[in-house]
Amino acid sequence: MTKNNRDKDVQFIEALAVLLREHDLNEVEVNREFGQDDSLTVRVARGSQVVSGTPSSNSTLAAPIQEIKPASDPNQTSRSTIDDPANHPGAVTSPMVGTVYMQPEPGAAAFISVGASISEGDTLLIIEAMKTMNQIPAPKSGVVKRILVEDGAAVEFGAPLAIIE
Repeated sequence: MTKNNRDKDVQFIEALAVLLREHDLNEVEVNREFGQDDSLTVRVARGSQVVSGTPSSNSTLAAPIQEIKPASDPNQTSRSTIDDPANHPGAVTSPMVGTVYMQPEPGAAAFISVGASISEGDTLLIIEAMKTMNQIPAPKSGVVKRILVEDGAAVEFGAPLAIIE
């Protein structure tokens, strides 16, 4: 990849980051086709998720890609940081990126519900990633206090799924 193309890719990624902020989006993914065997797929996500770019030609994207974080005042403790479910000691986080399914098949009962007692190893939900259904087990026994995702929702690596106490 020439320096000119790399610079254009960096400008494109920066423009996507601006678009993300201006429209208060959580994530945007774009695939640019430049010709036969030459394309660029870019996914920009807000918060603790990673910004990634993947060129499909033999060249590499050498631009430094940084995480996008909302601006905050470092002198002020944010209430949302204190109440963030990901910081809860009983939070179960997603081990992968994918789509959440709360039941084994459409129309079946959900694996978990708020207030239900569960044992370590019980299936909490399924995350579909790359056409593979991955059962997410409970890391400990306890009671489901909160379910933080909806059936069919997309989740990122590290996103809180449920709270077990």
